[in-house]
Amino acid sequence: MQNFSEIHALMKSDLVMMDEILVNRLDSNVDLISQMSQYIINSGGKRIRPLLLLLCARATNYKGDYHHSMAVVIELIHTATLLHDDVVDSSSIRRGHETANELWGNAPSVLVGDFLYSRAFEIMVEPNSMQIMKILSKATNQISEGEVLQLLSIKNANVSQTEYFEVIERKTACLFKAACQIAGILAESNKNVINGLGSFGMHLGNAFQIIDDTLDYESNSSVIGKEVGDDLSEGKVTLPMIYALENTKGS
Repeated sequence: MQNFSEIHALMKSDLVMMDEILVNRLDSNVDLISQMSQYIINSGGKRIRPLLLLLCARATNYKGDYHHSMAVVIELIHTATLLHDDVVDSSSIRRGHETANELWGNAPSVLVGDFLYSRAFEIMVEPNSMQIMKILSKATNQISEGEVLQLLSIKNANVSQTEYFEVIERKTACLFKAACQIAGILAESNKNVINGLGSFGMHLGNAFQIIDDTLDYESNSSVIGKEVGDDLSEGKVTLPMIYALENTKGS
């Protein structure tokens, strides 16, 4: 955690700039949208996905300004998925706070999630890069596919590790991958660098989700910001359960 704090300190000016844009772009003349959006964004979170984009932009020596707004796009897409996930999972706690659906109900949460998606797509066209738009539109589609695949595997004790990784690569790792690739595209890096950044993001995203799934079994709510055992109670078959079933004999 100390290393992560050091990274945050290193990138403080970029994160401040990103947050300023985020707050500004969440403004809406519909009061409920503004109220819910601000609540969700201010409810915590490490900003790992946008931070990755900012780090990769620095690593590729990008000199422009679009990395801040593209980091906002990544955060908006991620936040929209959380809003929808909490409705699907009937979650009441996230990041140690009440979820939006717990406070305002399911219908407003779904609709504000849609607003965040649409606002993200408004911003993503600003660099006028078809390559960036293709990556982000594909990632958004893959996230939806991953969520549906996970829904289909609920309470299925026969889910394999291959099927598990197919789910997490789509629902989690693909957005990590997109964040890293976008930085390379902004910096006009060569194809090998962009592909390398994408591979790094994909592996990191997979590792992140595996750790998150493991913490659901062995951490506590004050650390993970949600109820321990939520995945198990919801019937989600994640890697710890798959491994346990594969290595358990007898009835």
